[in-house]
Amino acid sequence: MTITTSLSNGLTVVLERMPYLKSVSFGVWVKVGSAYENSHNNGIAHMLEHMFFKGTKTRTAKDLADITSMIGGNVNAYTSKECTNFYATTIDEYLPIAIDMISDMIQNSVFNPEELEKEKGVVLEEIDMYDDSAEDMCHEMLQKEVWSGHPLGYLISGEKDIVRTFTREQIIQFRDQYYTADNMIISIAGSYNEEAILKQLEECFGSIPATASRIALTAPTYKNCIYKDEKDIEQMHINIAFPSITNIDERRYELTVMNAILGENANCMLFQRIREDLGLTYSIYSYESSFESTGLFHIYAATNPEPALIIYDEIFRIIEEVKVEGFSEKDIEETKKQIRVNLTIANESTKNRMNSNAKHIMKYGKIIPLNDVIERVNLITRDNVNALAKNILDETSCSIALVGNLDERIVKGIEERWKQ
Repeated sequence: MTITTSLSNGLTVVLERMPYLKSVSFGVWVKVGSAYENSHNNGIAHMLEHMFFKGTKTRTAKDLADITSMIGGNVNAYTSKECTNFYATTIDEYLPIAIDMISDMIQNSVFNPEELEKEKGVVLEEIDMYDDSAEDMCHEMLQKEVWSGHPLGYLISGEKDIVRTFTREQIIQFRDQYYTADNMIISIAGSYNEEAILKQLEECFGSIPATASRIALTAPTYKNCIYKDEKDIEQMHINIAFPSITNIDERRYELTVMNAILGENANCMLFQRIREDLGLTYSIYSYESSFESTGLFHIYAATNPEPALIIYDEIFRIIEEVKVEGFSEKDIEETKKQIRVNLTIANESTKNRMNSNAKHIMKYGKIIPLNDVIERVNLITRDNVNALAKNILDETSCSIALVGNLDERIVKGIEERWKQ
């Protein structure tokens, strides 16, 4: 049973007790990420997340690491474009320790200037790490280009020149602006004592100030483009993006089915045709990038340059087949079965339940029960999925990123096809 309540300051708390378990997952979700930044502070949400682990008024960074290890080692955080999440998975007797520690980090971090300078170096190394990954850059830079000038296109880790300028005062100001009760959600799933935990949550988080309103994101303007980045590696990485739907669009269920059939699994159309039948590439798949105000649908492939044109043509040959013939009734029904199985299995994980409940509150303002989600999946029809595919898979609106070994002849061929 899931309970949604609030602390005295209005901070939303979602509890789902799973008494048959010994484990428990706890998370604090903050509605802020790189999409809430500007051109002068891009990367600050990510830097702030790092700095929360560098020591509080009563705990050093080593103390925090020791506590994390003691309660199982499963305490971490991440920053995305639209939210930041701090989470822990442990056993029920250590849950109070996890709550106390993460509360302390969020509210009492000292943001020591010397530690900030050291952590800048860590983040710069992280940026270099992503820059060395052609697959990551193919994704990140494509989104940056299609949403050029809009915060949703910013790199989560930020730009090096901007990261180097961050000051302690900027970090604190950003924390105080966004880490407010009305902008946060606490989610717990697993084994816990409800009365004791609610009392502790009030003690630990009840004094966080609330603000009058939540900041809304604006929708970016999509820019049809092609991005190229030459790297001294063996492969060419190709990422094709189509404008898609938001993460609150009711058609998100049909999109999940479309993605699964087209490119998500080993039995999907792209994998079976281009890898298994033609043997042209090791890695090819599709995926969704959906946000509050917009979305993209991606098709990615990594290949030696020589077959890249054939792969590109084959991708759009498959897309044309989908648009003309549509997905089969058999594929639709088998995929719906797969989704129901995956939803049910995921529902038995405390971490998945904690994440799902928080995301539901953040996106929809309510918890959508598993049975309701499955019922909605059951209502998916072939006609609806095919209509969505025709709407999204429009070759004239796609954008492309090419990263890696960019053979001039191959790149020219792709550009000519893209411009047609």
